[in-house]
Amino acid sequence: MEGDGGDTLKTFSGIPEAVFVDNVDEFMNLPENSGGVEKVLRKLDEQHSKYKFMEYTLASKRRRLRQQIPDLARSLEMIEKLKTQKEEMGTQFLLSDQVFVKANIAPTKTVCLWLGANVMLEYSLEDAEKLLTTNMATAKKNLSCVEHDLDFLRDQWTTTEVNMARVYNWDVKRRQAAKASS
Repeated sequence: MEGDGGDTLKTFSGIPEAVFVDNVDEFMNLPENSGGVEKVLRKLDEQHSKYKFMEYTLASKRRRLRQQIPDLARSLEMIEKLKTQKEEMGTQFLLSDQVFVKANIAPTKTVCLWLGANVMLEYSLEDAEKLLTTNMATAKKNLSCVEHDLDFLRDQWTTTEVNMARVYNWDVKRRQAAKASS
């Protein structure tokens, strides 16, 4: 949300925008920063931690999508092969990690797909292809959004780190000036 008067923060997929602290004196004089430098640094550190957690969550989602897309592509490839198959063919199935089983596949007009949560449904080859094509398009779109969100998030935590350094340095200079004047 972009504010009309700069009052509200912009968000990108629900990620709050970190506002760059240009003038530290003005920033520290804001009513919400009246608790002192330690309170402000704690608040910025908390914001930084939230960004890091969001980054971890998005990176996990990206990893899952990057695994899902090749799986969907292999499934679509297999459906194409089954659509053109005219006679029985031999193959090997992955039964579990590192365990394969030999099988003969007769020509078929249906295929069973795992939908998740231990659910498998039988589809016609055409319906399975439509479903997998839709899932592939959705996964690619989601991956693009996640990667865009990660880029935005990196900018936000960098801005927060810079703000923390600026506030800390401002405090050091202020203390040095107070020490020199006394």
